[in-house]
Amino acid sequence: MTGGVRDIAWLKGLDAGRAALFLALASLLLFGFNIGQPSVLMFDETHYVRAARVLLALERPINIEHPLLAKALIALSIGLLGDNPVAWRVPSLIAGVATILALFRITSLLFGSVRAGLLAGIFGMLNQLVFIQARIGMLDGIMGAFLLWGVALAMGAALGERRHASLIGSGLCFGLAIGAKWAALPYAAVAGLVFVGMKLFPARQTWRGIALVPGALLMAGAMAIAYFATFIPAFFYHSQPLTLATLLPFQLDMYRQQTMPLAHHAYQSEWWDWPLIRRPIWYFYEPVDGIQRGVFLVGNPAIMYGGLLAVGFALWTGILHRNRAQLFAGLLWVFSMALWIVIPKKIGFYYYYYLPALFLCIALAGAFRQEIKDGGNPYSPFLFTALAGGLFAYFYPIIAALPLSSDQAFHFWMWFPTWP
Repeated sequence: MTGGVRDIAWLKGLDAGRAALFLALASLLLFGFNIGQPSVLMFDETHYVRAARVLLALERPINIEHPLLAKALIALSIGLLGDNPVAWRVPSLIAGVATILALFRITSLLFGSVRAGLLAGIFGMLNQLVFIQARIGMLDGIMGAFLLWGVALAMGAALGERRHASLIGSGLCFGLAIGAKWAALPYAAVAGLVFVGMKLFPARQTWRGIALVPGALLMAGAMAIAYFATFIPAFFYHSQPLTLATLLPFQLDMYRQQTMPLAHHAYQSEWWDWPLIRRPIWYFYEPVDGIQRGVFLVGNPAIMYGGLLAVGFALWTGILHRNRAQLFAGLLWVFSMALWIVIPKKIGFYYYYYLPALFLCIALAGAFRQEIKDGGNPYSPFLFTALAGGLFAYFYPIIAALPLSSDQAFHFWMWFPTWP
Protein backbone atom coordinates (compact mmCIF):
# COMPACT_ATOMS: atom_id res chain seq x y z
CA MET A 1 0.00 0.00 0.00
CA THR A 2 0.98 3.62 -0.18
CA GLY A 3 2.98 5.00 2.68
CA GLY A 4 0.54 7.50 4.14
CA VAL A 5 -2.62 9.43 3.64
CA ARG A 6 -0.79 12.49 2.22
CA ASP A 7 0.33 10.42 -0.75
CA ILE A 8 -3.13 9.24 -1.70
CA ALA A 9 -4.57 10.77 -4.85
CA TRP A 10 -8.02 10.13 -3.32
CA LEU A 11 -7.46 13.53 -1.72
CA LYS A 12 -6.10 15.37 -4.73
CA GLY A 13 -6.00 15.41 -8.53
CA LEU A 14 -9.20 14.06 -10.07
CA ASP A 15 -12.08 15.14 -7.85
CA ALA A 16 -13.00 12.08 -5.78
CA GLY A 17 -16.41 13.40 -4.79
CA ARG A 18 -17.53 13.90 -8.37
CA ALA A 19 -16.13 10.52 -9.40
CA ALA A 20 -18.01 8.83 -6.55
CA LEU A 21 -21.19 10.72 -7.40
CA PHE A 22 -20.91 9.65 -11.04
CA LEU A 23 -20.49 6.00 -10.04
CA ALA A 24 -23.37 6.17 -7.58
CA LEU A 25 -25.81 7.70 -10.05
CA ALA A 26 -24.68 5.60 -13.01
CA SER A 27 -24.89 2.33 -11.09
CA LEU A 28 -28.25 3.27 -9.56
CA LEU A 29 -29.70 3.95 -13.01
CA LEU A 30 -28.07 0.92 -14.62
CA PHE A 31 -29.00 -1.54 -11.90
CA GLY A 32 -32.40 -0.06 -11.10
CA PHE A 33 -33.90 0.28 -14.58
CA ASN A 34 -36.74 -2.21 -15.05
CA ILE A 35 -35.83 -3.95 -11.78
CA GLY A 36 -39.41 -5.19 -11.39
CA GLN A 37 -38.88 -7.75 -14.18
CA PRO A 38 -39.42 -10.58 -13.94
CA SER A 39 -42.50 -9.80 -11.90
CA VAL A 40 -42.46 -13.17 -10.15
CA LEU A 41 -40.04 -14.79 -7.73
CA MET A 42 -36.89 -16.09 -9.41
CA PHE A 43 -34.21 -18.53 -8.27
CA ASP A 44 -33.42 -18.22 -4.53
CA GLU A 45 -35.94 -15.44 -4.05
CA THR A 46 -38.32 -18.33 -3.45
CA HIS A 47 -36.41 -18.96 -0.21
CA TYR A 48 -35.42 -15.49 0.94
CA VAL A 49 -38.47 -13.42 0.00
CA ARG A 50 -40.75 -15.99 1.57
CA ALA A 51 -38.56 -15.98 4.68
CA ALA A 52 -38.73 -12.17 4.70
CA ARG A 53 -42.53 -12.31 4.63
CA VAL A 54 -42.55 -14.60 7.65
CA LEU A 55 -39.98 -12.39 9.38
CA LEU A 56 -42.02 -9.27 8.68
CA ALA A 57 -44.95 -10.86 10.50
CA LEU A 58 -42.59 -12.11 13.26
CA GLU A 59 -44.24 -15.49 12.95
CA ARG A 60 -41.55 -18.10 13.63
CA PRO A 61 -37.99 -19.20 12.74
CA ILE A 62 -37.57 -19.97 9.04
CA ASN A 63 -34.61 -20.47 6.69
CA ILE A 64 -32.45 -20.85 9.80
CA GLU A 65 -29.36 -21.96 7.90
CA HIS A 66 -28.59 -18.28 7.24
CA PRO A 67 -28.45 -15.26 9.59
CA LEU A 68 -31.23 -12.70 9.57
CA LEU A 69 -29.85 -9.38 8.33
CA ALA A 70 -30.37 -9.65 4.57
CA LYS A 71 -33.81 -11.20 5.02
CA ALA A 72 -34.68 -8.53 7.57
CA LEU A 73 -33.74 -5.81 5.08
CA ILE A 74 -35.97 -7.44 2.45
CA ALA A 75 -38.74 -7.61 5.05
CA LEU A 76 -38.27 -3.92 5.87
CA SER A 77 -38.43 -3.06 2.18
CA ILE A 78 -41.67 -5.05 1.80
CA GLY A 79 -43.09 -3.29 4.84
CA LEU A 80 -42.27 0.13 3.40
CA LEU A 81 -42.99 -0.43 -0.31
CA GLY A 82 -45.48 -3.28 -0.33
CA ASP A 83 -45.09 -6.92 -1.30
CA ASN A 84 -44.00 -6.48 -4.91
CA PRO A 85 -40.97 -7.29 -7.10
CA VAL A 86 -39.38 -3.86 -6.68
CA ALA A 87 -39.57 -4.10 -2.89
CA TRP A 88 -38.03 -7.59 -2.93
CA ARG A 89 -35.00 -6.25 -4.77
CA VAL A 90 -34.43 -2.71 -3.43
CA PRO A 91 -32.06 -3.84 -0.63
CA SER A 92 -29.91 -5.63 -3.21
CA LEU A 93 -30.06 -2.57 -5.48
CA ILE A 94 -28.77 -0.31 -2.70
CA ALA A 95 -26.13 -2.91 -1.87
CA GLY A 96 -25.05 -3.02 -5.52
CA VAL A 97 -24.50 0.75 -5.60
CA ALA A 98 -22.63 0.57 -2.28
CA THR A 99 -20.45 -2.21 -3.70
CA ILE A 100 -19.41 -0.07 -6.67
CA LEU A 101 -18.51 2.79 -4.34
CA ALA A 102 -16.52 0.41 -2.12
CA LEU A 103 -14.55 -0.83 -5.13
CA PHE A 104 -13.82 2.79 -5.97
CA ARG A 105 -12.68 3.55 -2.44
CA ILE A 106 -10.52 0.43 -1.99
CA THR A 107 -8.78 0.82 -5.34
CA SER A 108 -8.19 4.54 -4.88
CA LEU A 109 -6.58 3.96 -1.51
CA LEU A 110 -4.61 0.93 -2.66
CA PHE A 111 -3.04 2.47 -5.75
CA GLY A 112 -3.11 6.11 -4.71
CA SER A 113 -5.20 7.01 -7.74
CA VAL A 114 -8.76 8.18 -8.06
CA ARG A 115 -8.59 7.32 -11.75
CA ALA A 116 -7.78 3.70 -10.91
CA GLY A 117 -10.68 3.71 -8.45
CA LEU A 118 -13.02 5.07 -11.08
CA LEU A 119 -11.89 2.37 -13.49
CA ALA A 120 -12.48 -0.36 -10.88
CA GLY A 121 -15.97 1.00 -10.24
CA ILE A 122 -16.79 0.97 -13.94
CA PHE A 123 -15.49 -2.59 -14.27
CA GLY A 124 -17.70 -3.54 -11.33
CA MET A 125 -20.72 -2.05 -13.07
CA LEU A 126 -19.92 -4.01 -16.23
CA ASN A 127 -18.82 -7.34 -14.76
CA GLN A 128 -22.48 -8.51 -14.93
CA LEU A 129 -22.46 -10.43 -11.66
CA VAL A 130 -22.92 -7.24 -9.64
CA PHE A 131 -25.64 -6.12 -12.05
CA ILE A 132 -27.59 -9.35 -11.66
CA GLN A 133 -27.13 -9.68 -7.89
CA ALA A 134 -28.29 -6.06 -7.51
CA ARG A 135 -31.59 -7.04 -9.14
CA ILE A 136 -32.55 -10.12 -7.15
CA GLY A 137 -33.67 -10.62 -3.55
CA MET A 138 -30.73 -12.74 -2.39
CA LEU A 139 -28.13 -12.53 0.37
CA ASP A 140 -24.88 -12.30 -1.59
CA GLY A 141 -25.06 -8.71 -2.80
CA ILE A 142 -25.89 -7.41 0.68
CA MET A 143 -23.11 -9.46 2.24
CA GLY A 144 -20.64 -8.24 -0.40
CA ALA A 145 -21.43 -4.57 0.14
CA PHE A 146 -20.84 -4.71 3.89
CA LEU A 147 -17.74 -6.84 3.42
CA LEU A 148 -16.09 -4.50 0.91
CA TRP A 149 -16.84 -1.48 3.07
CA GLY A 150 -15.28 -3.33 5.98
CA VAL A 151 -12.13 -3.68 3.88
CA ALA A 152 -12.29 -0.04 2.76
CA LEU A 153 -12.65 1.31 6.29
CA ALA A 154 -9.87 -0.95 7.58
CA MET A 155 -7.57 0.40 4.87
CA GLY A 156 -8.53 3.95 5.83
CA ALA A 157 -7.75 3.25 9.48
CA ALA A 158 -4.40 1.73 8.52
CA LEU A 159 -3.50 4.89 6.62
CA GLY A 160 -4.51 7.19 9.45
CA GLU A 161 -7.93 8.39 8.31
CA ARG A 162 -10.13 8.85 11.42
CA ARG A 163 -8.22 5.95 12.88
CA HIS A 164 -10.39 4.66 15.69
CA ALA A 165 -13.71 5.56 14.08
CA SER A 166 -12.68 3.82 10.86
CA LEU A 167 -11.53 0.76 12.79
CA ILE A 168 -14.84 0.55 14.64
CA GLY A 169 -16.75 1.12 11.40
CA SER A 170 -14.76 -1.66 9.77
CA GLY A 171 -15.66 -4.05 12.57
CA LEU A 172 -19.33 -3.09 12.33
CA CYS A 173 -19.35 -3.68 8.57
CA PHE A 174 -17.65 -7.05 8.90
CA GLY A 175 -20.14 -8.05 11.60
CA LEU A 176 -23.08 -7.02 9.41
CA ALA A 177 -21.59 -8.89 6.45
CA ILE A 178 -21.45 -12.06 8.56
CA GLY A 179 -24.99 -11.26 9.72
CA ALA A 180 -26.06 -11.40 6.08
CA LYS A 181 -24.22 -14.60 5.19
CA TRP A 182 -21.57 -16.63 6.97
CA ALA A 183 -19.42 -16.68 3.83
CA ALA A 184 -18.04 -13.31 5.03
CA LEU A 185 -16.59 -14.81 8.23
CA PRO A 186 -13.17 -15.90 6.83
CA TYR A 187 -12.61 -12.44 5.34
CA ALA A 188 -13.35 -10.78 8.67
CA ALA A 189 -11.03 -13.19 10.47
CA VAL A 190 -8.19 -12.52 8.04
CA ALA A 191 -8.72 -8.75 8.35
CA GLY A 192 -8.23 -9.10 12.09
CA LEU A 193 -5.10 -11.20 11.58
CA VAL A 194 -3.71 -8.62 9.14
CA PHE A 195 -4.21 -5.90 11.74
CA VAL A 196 -2.43 -7.93 14.42
CA GLY A 197 0.37 -8.95 12.04
CA MET A 198 1.01 -5.40 10.86
CA LYS A 199 1.16 -4.18 14.46
CA LEU A 200 3.54 -6.92 15.55
CA PHE A 201 5.75 -6.72 12.45
CA PRO A 202 5.40 -3.16 11.12
CA ALA A 203 6.91 -2.70 7.67
CA ARG A 204 5.44 0.70 6.87
CA GLN A 205 3.84 3.66 8.58
CA THR A 206 0.48 1.94 8.99
CA TRP A 207 -2.00 1.75 11.89
CA ARG A 208 -0.19 4.65 13.60
CA GLY A 209 -1.88 5.84 16.76
CA ILE A 210 -3.77 2.57 17.30
CA ALA A 211 -2.36 0.28 19.99
CA LEU A 212 -2.47 -3.46 19.35
CA VAL A 213 -4.73 -4.69 22.16
CA PRO A 214 -7.22 -1.76 22.21
CA GLY A 215 -7.37 -1.79 18.43
CA ALA A 216 -8.01 -5.53 18.24
CA LEU A 217 -10.69 -5.25 20.93
CA LEU A 218 -12.35 -2.33 19.14
CA MET A 219 -12.53 -4.21 15.85
CA ALA A 220 -13.56 -7.57 17.32
CA GLY A 221 -16.01 -5.98 19.75
CA ALA A 222 -17.71 -3.95 17.04
CA MET A 223 -17.87 -7.04 14.85
CA ALA A 224 -19.49 -9.17 17.57
CA ILE A 225 -21.97 -6.47 18.57
CA ALA A 226 -23.06 -5.89 14.97
CA TYR A 227 -23.41 -9.61 14.27
CA PHE A 228 -25.46 -10.52 17.31
CA ALA A 229 -27.60 -7.39 16.94
CA THR A 230 -28.87 -8.78 13.64
CA PHE A 231 -30.74 -11.47 15.63
CA ILE A 232 -32.85 -8.95 17.58
CA PRO A 233 -36.01 -9.57 15.48
CA ALA A 234 -35.88 -13.26 16.41
CA PHE A 235 -36.44 -12.35 20.08
CA PHE A 236 -39.93 -11.16 19.13
CA TYR A 237 -41.19 -14.21 17.22
CA HIS A 238 -44.71 -15.24 18.15
CA SER A 239 -43.59 -18.87 18.00
CA GLN A 240 -40.23 -20.18 19.28
CA PRO A 241 -38.71 -16.77 20.04
CA LEU A 242 -34.97 -16.56 20.57
CA THR A 243 -33.67 -15.84 24.09
CA LEU A 244 -30.28 -14.89 25.48
CA ALA A 245 -29.93 -18.46 26.67
CA THR A 246 -30.62 -19.91 23.21
CA LEU A 247 -28.70 -17.34 21.12
CA LEU A 248 -25.40 -19.23 21.11
CA PRO A 249 -26.94 -22.73 20.74
CA PHE A 250 -28.88 -21.32 17.77
CA GLN A 251 -25.54 -20.68 16.04
CA LEU A 252 -24.85 -24.42 16.27
CA ASP A 253 -28.25 -25.13 14.75
CA MET A 254 -27.36 -22.84 11.86
CA TYR A 255 -24.06 -24.65 11.41
CA ARG A 256 -25.77 -28.04 11.33
CA GLN A 257 -28.22 -26.78 8.72
CA GLN A 258 -25.42 -25.40 6.55
CA THR A 259 -23.39 -28.61 6.68
CA MET A 260 -26.21 -31.00 5.89
CA PRO A 261 -25.71 -33.14 2.75
CA LEU A 262 -27.44 -31.67 -0.28
CA ALA A 263 -28.98 -33.41 -3.25
CA HIS A 264 -27.42 -33.12 -6.70
CA HIS A 265 -28.45 -29.94 -8.53
CA ALA A 266 -28.52 -29.45 -12.28
CA TYR A 267 -26.58 -26.18 -12.00
CA GLN A 268 -23.97 -27.25 -9.47
CA SER A 269 -20.31 -26.66 -10.31
CA GLU A 270 -16.81 -26.85 -8.85
CA TRP A 271 -14.52 -23.98 -7.89
CA TRP A 272 -12.29 -24.48 -10.92
CA ASP A 273 -15.30 -24.00 -13.21
CA TRP A 274 -16.01 -20.47 -12.01
CA PRO A 275 -12.99 -18.50 -13.32
CA LEU A 276 -13.45 -20.15 -16.72
CA ILE A 277 -17.21 -19.45 -16.77
CA ARG A 278 -17.87 -23.13 -17.47
CA ARG A 279 -21.20 -23.45 -15.68
CA PRO A 280 -23.28 -20.25 -15.47
CA ILE A 281 -26.81 -20.41 -14.05
CA TRP A 282 -30.23 -19.54 -15.35
CA TYR A 283 -31.84 -17.64 -12.52
CA PHE A 284 -34.99 -17.44 -14.58
CA TYR A 285 -36.22 -18.53 -18.00
CA GLU A 286 -39.94 -18.75 -18.60
CA PRO A 287 -42.88 -16.74 -19.92
CA VAL A 288 -44.39 -14.08 -17.66
CA ASP A 289 -47.76 -12.71 -18.73
CA GLY A 290 -47.20 -14.31 -22.11
CA ILE A 291 -43.73 -12.79 -22.64
CA GLN A 292 -40.60 -14.94 -22.58
CA ARG A 293 -37.93 -13.53 -20.27
CA GLY A 294 -34.63 -14.78 -18.89
CA VAL A 295 -31.96 -13.92 -16.33
CA PHE A 296 -28.69 -15.71 -17.02
CA LEU A 297 -26.02 -15.36 -14.34
CA VAL A 298 -22.89 -15.13 -16.45
CA GLY A 299 -19.84 -12.94 -15.96
CA ASN A 300 -18.63 -10.49 -18.57
CA PRO A 301 -16.02 -12.54 -20.49
CA ALA A 302 -13.70 -9.54 -20.98
CA ILE A 303 -13.54 -8.86 -17.26
CA MET A 304 -13.60 -12.49 -16.14
CA TYR A 305 -10.82 -13.66 -18.46
CA GLY A 306 -8.93 -10.37 -18.60
CA GLY A 307 -9.09 -10.21 -14.83
CA LEU A 308 -7.26 -13.52 -14.55
CA LEU A 309 -4.40 -12.06 -16.58
CA ALA A 310 -4.46 -9.00 -14.34
CA VAL A 311 -4.21 -11.17 -11.22
CA GLY A 312 -1.20 -12.95 -12.72
CA PHE A 313 0.36 -9.59 -13.54
CA ALA A 314 -0.35 -8.30 -10.02
CA LEU A 315 1.28 -11.30 -8.37
CA TRP A 316 4.28 -11.20 -10.71
CA THR A 317 4.80 -7.46 -10.26
CA GLY A 318 4.17 -7.67 -6.54
CA ILE A 319 6.76 -10.37 -5.99
CA LEU A 320 9.37 -9.38 -8.58
CA HIS A 321 9.29 -5.63 -7.92
CA ARG A 322 8.11 -5.77 -4.32
CA ASN A 323 5.07 -3.74 -5.21
CA ARG A 324 2.86 -4.12 -2.14
CA ALA A 325 -0.25 -2.65 -3.75
CA GLN A 326 -0.11 -5.02 -6.71
CA LEU A 327 0.62 -7.99 -4.46
CA PHE A 328 -2.33 -7.12 -2.23
CA ALA A 329 -4.62 -6.84 -5.27
CA GLY A 330 -3.54 -10.25 -6.55
CA LEU A 331 -3.78 -11.90 -3.15
CA LEU A 332 -7.34 -10.68 -2.65
CA TRP A 333 -8.45 -12.87 -5.55
CA VAL A 334 -6.18 -15.78 -4.57
CA PHE A 335 -7.49 -15.76 -1.00
CA SER A 336 -11.12 -15.55 -2.07
CA MET A 337 -10.63 -18.60 -4.30
CA ALA A 338 -8.54 -20.51 -1.76
CA LEU A 339 -11.47 -20.42 0.66
CA TRP A 340 -13.48 -22.66 -1.65
CA ILE A 341 -10.52 -25.00 -2.11
CA VAL A 342 -9.56 -25.35 1.55
CA ILE A 343 -13.09 -25.22 2.96
CA PRO A 344 -15.20 -26.67 0.16
CA LYS A 345 -18.98 -26.72 0.30
CA LYS A 346 -20.88 -29.96 -0.21
CA ILE A 347 -22.21 -28.44 -3.41
CA GLY A 348 -21.08 -25.36 -5.32
CA PHE A 349 -22.70 -22.83 -7.64
CA TYR A 350 -21.38 -20.16 -9.97
CA TYR A 351 -22.74 -17.33 -7.82
CA TYR A 352 -20.15 -18.30 -5.19
CA TYR A 353 -17.70 -16.55 -7.52
CA TYR A 354 -19.33 -13.20 -6.76
CA LEU A 355 -16.61 -11.94 -4.39
CA PRO A 356 -13.60 -13.20 -6.38
CA ALA A 357 -15.10 -11.54 -9.46
CA LEU A 358 -15.19 -8.23 -7.60
CA PHE A 359 -11.51 -8.51 -6.82
CA LEU A 360 -10.78 -9.03 -10.51
CA CYS A 361 -12.00 -5.46 -11.05
CA ILE A 362 -9.41 -4.15 -8.58
CA ALA A 363 -6.61 -6.16 -10.20
CA LEU A 364 -7.61 -4.93 -13.67
CA ALA A 365 -7.63 -1.29 -12.61
CA GLY A 366 -4.24 -1.72 -10.99
CA ALA A 367 -2.79 -3.41 -14.06
CA PHE A 368 -3.91 -0.61 -16.38
CA ARG A 369 -2.57 2.03 -13.99
CA GLN A 370 0.80 0.27 -13.89
CA GLU A 371 0.87 -0.04 -17.67
CA ILE A 372 0.36 3.67 -18.10
CA LYS A 373 2.95 4.49 -15.42
CA ASP A 374 5.42 2.28 -17.30
CA GLY A 375 4.83 4.21 -20.52
CA GLY A 376 2.30 1.87 -22.12
CA ASN A 377 -0.61 2.74 -24.36
CA PRO A 378 -2.65 5.44 -22.55
CA TYR A 379 -5.75 4.41 -24.50
CA SER A 380 -5.70 0.77 -23.39
CA PRO A 381 -8.12 1.29 -20.46
CA PHE A 382 -10.60 2.96 -22.81
CA LEU A 383 -10.30 0.20 -25.40
CA PHE A 384 -10.77 -2.50 -22.78
CA THR A 385 -13.73 -0.67 -21.24
CA ALA A 386 -15.30 -0.39 -24.70
CA LEU A 387 -14.88 -4.15 -25.19
CA ALA A 388 -16.40 -4.89 -21.79
CA GLY A 389 -19.22 -2.45 -22.48
CA GLY A 390 -19.92 -4.05 -25.85
CA LEU A 391 -20.16 -7.51 -24.28
CA PHE A 392 -22.38 -6.14 -21.53
CA ALA A 393 -24.72 -4.75 -24.21
CA TYR A 394 -24.62 -8.10 -26.04
CA PHE A 395 -25.68 -10.04 -22.93
CA TYR A 396 -28.05 -7.35 -21.65
CA PRO A 397 -31.30 -8.93 -22.90
CA ILE A 398 -30.68 -12.10 -20.88
CA ILE A 399 -29.26 -10.46 -17.76
CA ALA A 400 -31.97 -7.78 -17.52
CA ALA A 401 -35.02 -9.97 -18.24
CA LEU A 402 -35.91 -8.15 -21.46
CA PRO A 403 -38.67 -9.63 -23.67
CA LEU A 404 -37.32 -12.42 -25.89
CA SER A 405 -38.65 -13.58 -29.23
CA SER A 406 -39.35 -17.19 -28.22
CA ASP A 407 -38.48 -19.92 -25.75
CA GLN A 408 -35.58 -20.87 -28.06
CA ALA A 409 -34.06 -17.39 -28.18
CA PHE A 410 -31.46 -18.31 -25.56
CA HIS A 411 -29.37 -20.18 -28.15
CA PHE A 412 -28.04 -16.85 -29.43
CA TRP A 413 -26.04 -16.35 -26.22
CA MET A 414 -24.85 -19.89 -25.51
CA TRP A 415 -21.11 -19.87 -26.22
CA PHE A 416 -20.04 -23.26 -24.89
CA PRO A 417 -21.59 -26.75 -24.64
CA THR A 418 -21.39 -26.50 -20.83
CA TRP A 419 -23.64 -23.45 -20.81
CA PRO A 420 -27.15 -24.64 -20.02
